[in-house]
Formats: sequence, structure tokens, C-alpha cells
Amino acid sequence: MSKVTDLVKRLLVGRALRSTQLHDQLLPKRVALPVFASDALSSVAYAPQEILVILSLGGAAFYSFSPWVAAGVVLVMLTVVASYRQNVHAYPSGGGDYEVATTNLGPSAGLTVASALLVDYVLTVAVSVANGADYVGATVPFVAENRPLVAIAIVVLLTIMNLRGLRESGVAFAVPTYAFMFAVIGMVFWGLFRLLVLGDELRAPTADYTIVAEQADIAGFAMAFLVLRAFSSGCAALTGVEAISNGVPAFRKPKSKNAATTLLMMGVIAVVMFSGIIYLGLKSGVKLTEPANVARDILINGRPAGPGYYQQPIIAQVASAVFGDGSILFIGIAAVTALILFLAANTAFNGFPVLASILAQDRYLPRQLHTRGDRLAFSNGIILLAAGACLLIWAFQADVSKLLNLYIVGVFVSFTLSQIGMVRHWTRHLKTETDARARFRMHRSRIINGFGGVMTGIVLAVVLLTKFTHGAWIVCIAMPVLFLMMKGIRHHYDRVAEELAAPEGEIDETLLPARNHSIVLVSKIHKPTLRALAYARATRPSTLEAVTVGVDAAEAAKLQEEWDQRGIPVPLKILDSPYREITGPVLDYVKSLRRKSPRDVVTVYIPEYVVGRWWEHLLHNQSALRLKGRLLFKPGVMVTSVPWQLASSDRLKGRPEAFAPGAVRRSHGEVKKGDNKA
Repeated sequence: MSKVTDLVKRLLVGRALRSTQLHDQLLPKRVALPVFASDALSSVAYAPQEILVILSLGGAAFYSFSPWVAAGVVLVMLTVVASYRQNVHAYPSGGGDYEVATTNLGPSAGLTVASALLVDYVLTVAVSVANGADYVGATVPFVAENRPLVAIAIVVLLTIMNLRGLRESGVAFAVPTYAFMFAVIGMVFWGLFRLLVLGDELRAPTADYTIVAEQADIAGFAMAFLVLRAFSSGCAALTGVEAISNGVPAFRKPKSKNAATTLLMMGVIAVVMFSGIIYLGLKSGVKLTEPANVARDILINGRPAGPGYYQQPIIAQVASAVFGDGSILFIGIAAVTALILFLAANTAFNGFPVLASILAQDRYLPRQLHTRGDRLAFSNGIILLAAGACLLIWAFQADVSKLLNLYIVGVFVSFTLSQIGMVRHWTRHLKTETDARARFRMHRSRIINGFGGVMTGIVLAVVLLTKFTHGAWIVCIAMPVLFLMMKGIRHHYDRVAEELAAPEGEIDETLLPARNHSIVLVSKIHKPTLRALAYARATRPSTLEAVTVGVDAAEAAKLQEEWDQRGIPVPLKILDSPYREITGPVLDYVKSLRRKSPRDVVTVYIPEYVVGRWWEHLLHNQSALRLKGRLLFKPGVMVTSVPWQLASSDRLKGRPEAFAPGAVRRSHGEVKKGDNKA
């Protein structure tokens, strides 16, 4: 069974890598762009659409606000990109927003950022994969009918790919990411060429449809609120920008410069695609409304579209207008868009495990999240992220509209606190810097980060105001819960460390046991018992006796008789058990020894079988395991297992050790706590 498991693991994950091969996993800019920017780039598939969907609540006439909303989103995006270029130069160690906030605003601010990012990374996977399932469902009915199951299957596939290692997953994702970039940019430029040069008229499939306004006669505050809600939904285009600041250690040297360049490339490409899709969508007459009400709110020739109508996503409609419905280029655009939405989750698969590892190093998360797996990836973090995303997909039935209401709250919390932290960072350095050129650069960076903090703070307020009652309240509860959980974990680790700290100076003689009373548990006289007795005698304890539980009087008498006949030089004590219980009498006897001599140590030797098949574990050692589990909680009691290898265990000899992801490992290239604020 173990060999089969190990073989399957090697086929899926690949052969194990040595710690010295970590350098080979570092990424050049051409591979880092699709690895870390796939989320931000793929958001152009749904962010423009969400703007039009929200504005449609007031009718198609409200689409006239979309250019201004899009301009606001672009302004925030460029501001955030410029701000984070300062971050990667100032904090290249990979802590990202968490490190910035912790260093400059304190541990509580850092934990707030960390909880926000962890929640948002899980949502990134859920939203991206669910939206990709929507695109595939447009042409494959089976996917449309089974979206949650298909989405979960895609998450599992992405998990396996990421467990194979950063570089290998990056190469696998590079081709579809670049295909999406070139396809969308090509579509935008060809559409602009047809409109502005050839003078063609572009017509989307929904150009002649009518939208029924859900909120008629909107004006004043209600109109402003609707526009702000559209703006907050469009700001989903900014998700993923922070991933590069968390992933600086994965870049090749010079790390900060390469990360800043990749960030700039990502920002420019995302702005071009986002703006182009909005512009072509408006020019071609795209009509979109909320998916839940599309059958009622879309009118075709004056009649409701009905339950059989499928609303094509915005990129599909623009591609139909530019290239022609059903053309090869149209099919290609739809295919690469669906694929990039699935792969967009890879940004979270790279950001979440690194952040979790750094938090674990600072003792805010379990230490297992700090270890690397066979392929030098943070395997435990990858698996935890996948489990959380699958749970969300199942809970919300892969409904993108519902998931989006939970989205971007966390990322704008981290944006805002990070930029405030950067302003304090530059202010602190300006107090000691004397070089004029360096001071000029610091002043410029502080202005950029300050403007970024104001912008992202405003967006955060808008997002909370417009999305709170639509589902954002769930995130507002999840973040404090995660914050308190991490505080609790840190408190536990601190308390344990304090409790286990070695005393200073010479060893206190009072800590040394006065004597060692040893007992060997006996069920019958056989080879495991004789080995346990021999081993116990070799340790030369102060006193030694064998103990058995007399469940059956006749069997106990028979055991005593055989014991005496063999002349075993260890006294045998039989414990009475009128209720046929084994664990209780042993525990009571051990406690009585401890009461007589509290400074003495009691060592319990337990003979155990070593078997080679999983089902044999169910047939042996059950009483020993239960007793051992109870004895471990008794102070002053040491439990020693004395193994006896049965013939079936021979089949495992010479088999290489099979590790669970991240098990019994240390992260290679760990930095000292003072050098990397997780």
C-alpha cells in the first residue's frame, strides 16, 4: 500500500528535490509575469462586466457612467502599481504588506493585513475558478449543470500542478497566460482599427436587446450610490497586484529590480486590456444584467429572454462583434479566457503559502506551514488554500456574483494599511538621511505612497458602504476571527516556550529524580515480553517489576505459574480487574507509586508489534496505544515502547521514506527572525 501511495505521489508531484536545488526554482521576469500577474490580468474578464452589470440596475441609460467609472478604476490601478514599486524596493524579503504594516504600524496592524490577505487569497481561487467554469459552461452543457463539482476538480488539478514546484508550474502557466494577453490585446487593437480607421460598425449579439431597470427613476443619492457600487465592483481589477510584493524572493537577482519591472509590465498590460474591453463593449452595444435576473430583465424583441437564455460574458460578446460570432478567432478568445480564469488562481497559490510560511515563522500559524515539501514548495500551505477554496465553491455553489460580493474587501484593507506603513517608513528614514539625492527619492516615494493610501482608503470605504449588505459582512466577520485565532496561536507558542525554557546557570538538583521505578507490562510470556524485560534490566533502574492485569483469575494463575517455572529474575505483580478493564488498573497502580514518592520517576515499558500492512495495525497494539495515550498525560511518568518486528514488517525494509507534504522538514534557506518579518 505504501509503495503504491509513493508511486502515485511521484507521478503527480514529481521526484523530490534537494534543498541545494532551490536556486534552480527562481524565476526570470518572462516566467514571473504569468506566475504572479495571472490574477490581475485575468480580472479584465469580469471587472468590466461587473461595472456594466451593476449600472444595468438603473437601465441601459446608466451605461453612460461607465467610462467615468472605468477611468476611476484605472487611476486607482496605476496609483497602486506605482505605490507597490516602492514597496518591493524597500522590503524585498517577501513579507509584502504584512512586513510593511508590522514594521511600521505594529504587530496588530500586521496581523490585520495578514488576515485580510489570507481571506482574499482563498476568495481569489474560488472566484477565478468559478468564473472560468462559467465560460466553459457557455459551450459545454455538462459543465453548466455541474459547476461546483467541475470547479472543485479544477482546484484539485491546480493544487497538483503547484505541488510540483514554483518553476515547473510557472512554465506550465506561461503559455496560456501569454496567449490570453496577446489574444485580448490583439482583439482590442483590431477592434479600434475597424472603428477608427475602417469606419466599421461593431454589433454585439445583445446590441438590439433591451434592459428592464430594476430601480426605475434613480436620482440623487441613489444614483450616486449605484455608480459607487459599480466602481467598487470594477476595482476587482486590482486584485493580485500585491502578490508580486509577497513573491520577491522567487525572482532571480537583482530581485527588487526584476519584481518592480514585472509589476510595471503587469500594470500597463492590465490597463490596456481593461480600458479596451470597456470601450469596445460600449461601442458594440453590449447589454449585461445580473445573472440571477437575466431571464426577466433582458428583453428580446420586447419579450423577456426566459430561463433558456444564456448571457454571454463581456469578452465573448466583444469578440463576437470584432471577429464575428462562431469564427475561429472568437472560439480562440473564449477558450483562452476560460483557461486564464482557471489559471488566475495560481497567483493565490503562490502568495498564500509564502505568507502562511512567514506567519508560521513568527508563530502566528502552525509551524507545519513553514516547511517545504518534496518539490521545495510550501506544500502544506498549498493544500490548506485548496481546501478553503473548495469549501467556498461548494457553499456558494460556484455562483460568481455571490462570491464577488465577498471579494476585494480584504485586498483593499491590506492596500491601505500597507501604504500608510510605507509613508511612516519614508518619514522615519528621512530623519536620518543626509544625502540630497537620496532624500529627493524618499520624498517622491512618500508622496506616491501617501497618494496611494488616500486612494485605496477611499475605495475601501466605498466597497464597505456598497457591498456590506450584499455579502461583504461575511468577510468582516471572517477577518477578526482569523485575527483572534492567530493571536491565540502566538499566545500558545509563547506560553509553551516560557514553560519549556531551560533554567539559567547550573542544573537545579531538585529537578533530578531521586529514583527510577520501572515496570514492564505483560500480557503473556513470549518473545516481545522477554525483549522488553531484557531491555528494562539493561537500563539498571532502582526497582523493576513486571505487571499484568488479571482479567481472568485462571489465566492469571497460569501466567504466574509459568513465570515461576521459567525462573524470570523479575517479580510479577498481578493487578485485580473485576470489571475486566486493562487501562484503569494500570493507571491506578502508577498513580499509587507516584503518591508514595513524588520525586521518583516511573518508567513504563510497553512491548509493541511492528507490522507491515495497514490492516494489521487494526488487529494489534490497540490496548497498548490506548494505555500509552493515557500515561502520556501523567507527570513524572515515562513511556517506552519496545518494538518487536513481525515477519510482515520485512516487506518495508529498504523502502525509501515517504513523506506527507511538508512533513518533518525545515524550510531551506530560512532567515533569522530579525531579518524577515513574516
